[in-house]
Amino acid sequence: QEEHLGEICFSLRYVPSTGKLTVLILEARQLKRMDSNGLSDPFVKVHLVLNRRKWKKKRTSVKKNTLSPYFNEVFVFEVPFSQIQNVDVVISVWDHDKVTKNEPIGKLFLGCRATGNQLRHWSDMLSNPRRPLAQWHILQPPE
Repeated sequence: QEEHLGEICFSLRYVPSTGKLTVLILEARQLKRMDSNGLSDPFVKVHLVLNRRKWKKKRTSVKKNTLSPYFNEVFVFEVPFSQIQNVDVVISVWDHDKVTKNEPIGKLFLGCRATGNQLRHWSDMLSNPRRPLAQWHILQPPE
């Protein structure tokens, strides 16, 4: 029985002619409780990995005391069409902690090497250029 870490909803959009990859982090729900008050202070990191090496990263603001944060924050990355097949997008949810270090709640990755729902979302994005496609994903253990 795998521990339920939560779910995250985001949209992906790719415009081949301009090489713009847009990741819109919408919201998360049923996140794992990380703090002693039974809540978390979640934020989301978006990493672009090119040829398996970390390449670009962005992060959302921190949402205080919630397990169902609403972000609605958009990030635009420049990814040339020639490189889109070599890129993975790693989306991770973290619990912000002022005293100790931030703790990972869960993560997932999308790209041509992904599987299941993540691969389907990525493939749908590539086959529908310029259209934002939103989908819920279940978080995987952060390792």
